[in-house]
Amino acid sequence: MSNKVLFGFHAVTVRLKTAPESVVEIHVDATRRDARMRQFVERAVAAGARVVDSDDARLARLAGTARHQGVVARVTPLAPRHSLDDVLDGVTGAPLVLVLDGITDPHNLGACLRVADGAGVHAVVAPRDHAVGLNATVAKVASGAAETVPYLMVTNLARTLGELKERDIRVVGTSDDAPRTLWQADLTGPLALVLGAEGSGLRQLTRKTCDELVRIPMAGAVESLNVSVAAGVCLYEASRQRTAGGAGEAS
Repeated sequence: MSNKVLFGFHAVTVRLKTAPESVVEIHVDATRRDARMRQFVERAVAAGARVVDSDDARLARLAGTARHQGVVARVTPLAPRHSLDDVLDGVTGAPLVLVLDGITDPHNLGACLRVADGAGVHAVVAPRDHAVGLNATVAKVASGAAETVPYLMVTNLARTLGELKERDIRVVGTSDDAPRTLWQADLTGPLALVLGAEGSGLRQLTRKTCDELVRIPMAGAVESLNVSVAAGVCLYEASRQRTAGGAGEAS
C-alpha cells in the first residue's frame, strides 16, 4: 500500500496524536525556527517520527501546493473506516449524521468535516460517485477533523438514507424552496441532516427520500450559502435543540 501525504500543522499534529506509528517521515521548512515550529518538531520527535529538514521547493513538490505551512508528512494509510452500521451501533444516545450529496470540492468537504467535528457529528456520509474523497487538501482544510470524524462513502445514497430511516433516524434535507424554516423544524432525537451542493442542491431521488425538507432563512440579497456554512448553521441549530431538549425555540 503506497504512502499518502498530509500537510499543515493541524493535520499532521492530529495524525501524530491518533496514529503516530503511521507517520513515515515529516519534512519541515529548514529556515523556519519560530516557536510554533520548534514546539511541533519537539512533539514529532517525542512521538518517534523521523524529521527531515527541507527547502520550500521540496515541500511544495511533496504537498502539491505552496500552502503547506512548512510541514509535510508522508504517512501510511489508516485502516478503512468501519461501516455506517458499525459507527451507529457504537453511538450512545441519539445519533447525529451529516449527509453530503454531490460535494466535489475538497475545500468544502474539509470545512464540512471541521464543523461536523465541532458539532459532535457521529459520521459524515457521501455517495461514492458524486463526491470528493479524502485527500491532502481535505485533511489540511479540516484541521485534523478528517482523522476524527468517520467519512463514509456509499454506493447508493438513497438506499443508505432508507436504511437510516429503518433505524428510526429522521432524514431532514435542506432546500431553498422548502415550506418550513430550519428554526421551525424538530431537530431533536436521532437525525440525519442532508445538504446538497451549492447551486444544484439535492439530487431529485435524494430529495424524495427525505422525511422533511427545510430551508435556512435568507434575509439579504444572496439566495444561498456555501455548503460548509450551511452545514454549520444546520448542525449547530440541531445541537442547540438537542442540548435544550426542545425544538423550534428560536424566533
